[in-house]
Amino acid sequence: MSDSAPQPVERQLPTDEARELISLVRDIAQREIAPKAAEEEDAGHFPREVFTLLSNSGLLGLPYDSEYGGGDQPYEVYLQVLEELAAARLTVGLGVSVHTLACYGIAAYGTKQQQVEHLPAMLGGGLLGAYCLSEPASGSDAASLRTKAVRDGDGWVITGTKAWITHGGIADFYTVMARTGEDGSRGITAFLVPGDAEGLSGAAPEKKMGMKGSPTAQVHLDGVRVGDDRRIGEEGQGFAIALSALDSGRLGIAACAIGLAQAALDEAVRYATERRQFGRPISDFQGLRFMLADMATQIEAGRALYLTAARLRDAGRPFAKQAAMAKLHCTDTAMKVTTDAVQILGGYGYTADFPAERYMREAKVLQIVEGTNQIQRMVIARHLAGPEAR
Repeated sequence: MSDSAPQPVERQLPTDEARELISLVRDIAQREIAPKAAEEEDAGHFPREVFTLLSNSGLLGLPYDSEYGGGDQPYEVYLQVLEELAAARLTVGLGVSVHTLACYGIAAYGTKQQQVEHLPAMLGGGLLGAYCLSEPASGSDAASLRTKAVRDGDGWVITGTKAWITHGGIADFYTVMARTGEDGSRGITAFLVPGDAEGLSGAAPEKKMGMKGSPTAQVHLDGVRVGDDRRIGEEGQGFAIALSALDSGRLGIAACAIGLAQAALDEAVRYATERRQFGRPISDFQGLRFMLADMATQIEAGRALYLTAARLRDAGRPFAKQAAMAKLHCTDTAMKVTTDAVQILGGYGYTADFPAERYMREAKVLQIVEGTNQIQRMVIARHLAGPEAR
């Protein structure tokens, strides 16, 4: 490795505890995650053992209340942990973000009894969650979902199919949005469904461009019965819960995108300082130096943007606009930076012998998940100019 190889990101962290936490995460990432990332992604291996380790280390419930096994960490810290994990392997960083999203409904809208009963296992008991909103015919238009939950005595019977579910078929619990009333957003209710519920099954994982180690699958609910004690919030409140969860989840995607972009930049800098052409390192050539400078600048801008949104959230202030901006900018940045990293590595960047091509393939999905970047632009514009005329 060159003497000018990239150094760890310098982070502004609010406490000594947070600094120790980042140190722990970097150690786990370097020892347990990064060395196996390329081989396991190529093989399509989901690293469940890593998530067990993260759970045992107290890293699967960081932004939630310690009373229930969480870490009591502000989003400002939690997101930087996600960034470190995603830089080591996006499957892991995104998986932690999705798990956190799946826990949100009970943590933010559940009754005290539900929180006591479910959160300790969800946050620190080795469980892994999934979030079920999208369906085959309702992605961006999530309010048109057709999965139904029908009252049956003191419980509910849920029938339908969810699509594009991260951890679909392997999760221990699912936060499921289902229609319990009228068409549109007001007829949707949220439920906590156990992964071993009778009638619940996962389809074969989708064959994806990237993130092959992270299973994405349809989830079928064929007459799944749950008690009313597994309803989250009030009847008809599910869509509001879903949107609130996604505001926070988009910050997770933004942090993961910056982690991925940082990994790509680090690889590009490492290669450019070691690769020699015309008698000197290619990093001496102005064309490449300017590319590296632009990549670094966009990453720093993205990091600042997601941290600004996180600090608003931590202060209890509105942050939905900033979350959409962060998701938009950071994921577009990841796509541009990873593409440029492939270019800097030249022919080697196009081969699987180097990680740049994997980073580029993985970056694309971040512009799509948890609201496409076209949807993010709509959200931002509504904050600026009001809703569209109908």
